[in-house]
Amino acid sequence: MAIAVGILFMNHPYLPWIAAGIFTLAVLHTFSTKYFEHLAHTHPRHAGIWHLLGEVEVVFGLWAMVLAIAMFAMAGSVPTLEYLESRDFTEPLFVFAIMVVAGTRPILQLCSQLVHQLASRTPLPTAMVNYFLLLSVVPLLGSLITEPAAMTLAALLLRDSVFSERVSERLKYATLGVLFVNVSIGGTLTHFAAPPVLMVADTWQWDLSFMLQTFGWKAGLAVFFNAALLSLIMKRELRDLGKPVVARMTVPFIVVVIHLGFLLGVVLFAHHPVVFMGLLLFFIGYANAYVMHQDRLILREALLVAFFLAGLVVLGGQQAWWLQPLLMGLSADAVFYGATVLTAITDNAALTYLASQVPGLDPEFKVAIVAGAVTGGGLTVIANAPNPAGVAILKDKFDEGVINAGKLLVAALPPTVIAALAFKVL
Repeated sequence: MAIAVGILFMNHPYLPWIAAGIFTLAVLHTFSTKYFEHLAHTHPRHAGIWHLLGEVEVVFGLWAMVLAIAMFAMAGSVPTLEYLESRDFTEPLFVFAIMVVAGTRPILQLCSQLVHQLASRTPLPTAMVNYFLLLSVVPLLGSLITEPAAMTLAALLLRDSVFSERVSERLKYATLGVLFVNVSIGGTLTHFAAPPVLMVADTWQWDLSFMLQTFGWKAGLAVFFNAALLSLIMKRELRDLGKPVVARMTVPFIVVVIHLGFLLGVVLFAHHPVVFMGLLLFFIGYANAYVMHQDRLILREALLVAFFLAGLVVLGGQQAWWLQPLLMGLSADAVFYGATVLTAITDNAALTYLASQVPGLDPEFKVAIVAGAVTGGGLTVIANAPNPAGVAILKDKFDEGVINAGKLLVAALPPTVIAALAFKVL
């Protein structure tokens, strides 16, 4: 996510404060979506507008529009359009494309079969092992197929297995907290899959070997520990689920191969929207030509997530004036904890991008800010780019179709602490 530093500030002295205020309102709105959904049920006359305000994926796009209107009014059309056109929307477009391709029947059936085969080879209850693998192995796949793809697969498989049963809200929120944290740290085994790492890898010359030695093995241990601990805590409820129902492989092998080819193409050209969007359009045409091998493409969910992230790009671009000095004023030890906390209200890729623009940083400082950014990536919906994808897929399984931001924060704290200990102690 590209972050411009004060492109419009020279045109109006109060604009940065107004932009910060609008950003604050957007963050507060994400914690209030449950309230708006409740209004939709209690005031059916205006249920439509309350449902719209209760969609967490709409929040940042809505407030980005408010910011754009304020910019037009205060700075004029020319500088406002220059600012909007300077934003890099590659990440929202990529998340949209990868969600649509990864969330298809051939890919899901393949992943479900692989997870089931692994789970059935252990002496432990199949449902419990299946749950553990979905919270550990699949998030770690984010280091290969990118974090948004891993989040899409894990969320869809959890939706069709654990979340399709009558399970407690406690289990749902605990699962979501561990999933978000594990996906955030699980993409750090490589230098090309996690958004906060991508922001700095080329600038700081971090390669695969560096990532594995500095982050990867620690993240892997934390991911497995988080998943194993939650599986043990929830073992009684998981045992009551019985064996997971695994759909047999009904899709022809050649169709699976073609889908994997599209998925690989989107991943390989993740930084080139002209290519991966072209592949997506071709894929949609192919999927409609062989509709007998498809379920409904998750276009609506993917569009909402892209809208959310695009709004975050627009709003986040006007927060550098206070974020960058705050981060750069911290020591290497303090910046780890500072980045972990700030990630919850901004976006971990935005934080690391800001750091990459400062020359002459100590290697210890660089590692600390990236470690802190990925550690806090599960605390809120906005903390990590793939999180809105998980919310869009799983929210219908929660009470009133809303994921409570406060409960998510509480649920994500224990796995976040474990991730922090892994990066700081190991």
